Amino acid sequence: MVAEQLRPHGVTDERVLEAMASVPREEFLSPRMRRHAYEDRALAIECGQTISQPLVVALMIQAAAPAPQDVALEVGTGSGYAAAVLSRLCREVITIEREPALAEHASETLRRLGFGNVEVAVGDGSAGWPARAPYQVIMVAAAARGVPPALIDQLTDGGRMVIPVATSPEEPQDLRVYLRRGQDVSYRSLFPVLFVPLRTG
Repeated sequence: MVAEQLRPHGVTDERVLEAMASVPREEFLSPRMRRHAYEDRALAIECGQTISQPLVVALMIQAAAPAPQDVALEVGTGSGYAAAVLSRLCREVITIEREPALAEHASETLRRLGFGNVEVAVGDGSAGWPARAPYQVIMVAAAARGVPPALIDQLTDGGRMVIPVATSPEEPQDLRVYLRRGQDVSYRSLFPVLFVPLRTG
């Protein structure tokens, strides 16, 4: 996966490559899907959700540039795989999932595999998790029609947020990395993606 999918397609951060190599993706899939674990595509999980393809996970984390002392917020736990990779690169990860069954399963998987610095919460990801804010890194694994203001508010000065933004129903989503400097927020586009929609409420 690292040699054939990640290095040739723009993943250059050695810390990210090491983290991707260290997390067993098959453990986050159902037994019938495990033989597909290292294919370069998104895979179905429970509750109509997906586990993103490895390249997208790696590029999102690379763009977020987590540092060892950072606290990260992830919106859209899903299987828990991306939170596991992210946890190898920062001090702590808070990950929010709106589907209780997914949150419980992800929490069990992360605990079983020894990812002790990940906390799984059930809630509305568009509201973030104010109790632990601010965050140096926010990663959103669902497409928003506009960037939720609560997530911008919970970014620390110098914080980075990676989020797919749906610009129109006919177009692929635009994966963006936002940077907060004081009250100023700027972004750059990374590449087009297709994520499940970010549901609010």
